Amino acid sequence: MTDLPSRPPAALDSARERVIRELCEHYAHDSLGERQFEDRLDRAHAAASLQELEVLVADLPALRTDASPAPLPAASGEVRDRSTVVAVMGGAVRKGSWVPPRQLHAFAIMGGVELDFRAARFGSGVVEVTVFALMGGVEITVPPGVRVQVDGIAIMGGFDERATTPPPTDPSAPVVRIGGFALMGGVEVRTRLPGETKGDARRRERLERRETRRIHRGG
Repeated sequence: MTDLPSRPPAALDSARERVIRELCEHYAHDSLGERQFEDRLDRAHAAASLQELEVLVADLPALRTDASPAPLPAASGEVRDRSTVVAVMGGAVRKGSWVPPRQLHAFAIMGGVELDFRAARFGSGVVEVTVFALMGGVEITVPPGVRVQVDGIAIMGGFDERATTPPPTDPSAPVVRIGGFALMGGVEVRTRLPGETKGDARRRERLERRETRRIHRGG
C-alpha cells in the first residue's frame, strides 16, 4: 500500500500564507514587477522549508502593517466632546493628523463626507461616529490597529463594512463605533494600510483572496 504524502507542518503553512500575503502587498505597492511577482509566488507555493520562504521577501522594503506603531495618542485637553461634519451637494473631508472628538456627527445630503482615521491622534475611550446619508455617501477609512464596530440602518441604500486585516489584539487599541441611517445613500467602512490608495487596496485584497483560495486547494 502506497503511503499518502504527509501534510506540511502547520508552521510551514502559516509562514507560506504570510509570505504570499506580503508578496501581494509588495506587488500592490509596485515593489515587484508582474514577472517577479509571479515567479516568487510559484517559488512560495513550492517551498519546502521556512528558509526557502523567508528568502523570497528578505530583499524587499519593510511593509507598514498592523505591526506598525499604534496611532499616536492625543492629550485629553485636545479631544473635543462633539463635532459635526456637513456636506450638502458638496464634499467635506477630515484626514491627516487630526483629533477625532468623542462624538462625531456626519451629514451627507446629496454630497459626500470622507473620514480618514489612518493618521488621526486618538484620545482615550471610544469615538462615536453617527452618520446620516440622504442621497449621499459617507466614506470611513481606518488603519490596522483600530477596532471598528458598525451598526447602522439603510433604506434603499447600504451600510458596507469590509475588514481586510485581523482585528487588533491589544485591549487598549482605539475603538471607532459607527452607527446611523442611510436613505438612498451609502456608508462605506474600509480598513486600509497607511499610504495605500483605493486602487492599491483593491488589488491587494483581490490578490490575497486568490492566493488564499489557491493555498486551500492545495496549490
